[in-house]
Amino acid sequence: MYRLTRKTRIPDFEKSLRELEQLVEKLEQGDLPLDDALKAFERGVALTRSCQSALQQAQSRVEILSQRNGTAEIESFEDDAAELDDDDPVLPRA
Repeated sequence: MYRLTRKTRIPDFEKSLRELEQLVEKLEQGDLPLDDALKAFERGVALTRSCQSALQQAQSRVEILSQRNGTAEIESFEDDAAELDDDDPVLPRA
């Protein structure tokens, strides 16, 4: 049985995504000193991983709930990603 505890709590996806978007905007402006840009990039990588983790945990929970209820057929999220255009923003895989 899957239990959501403090250790497995899904990170605040929306908050992390907003911060990541702000960092990208700052980096795209191109006026940050190199040291600050590197720190922002490092933070962006950490936020990306946090968002990916949150999405993976959410996917696992959906799959568990679907199996438990026995009413839904589980489909891979991988197939949906292949249908996105190249212009669509997608978080890189770790």
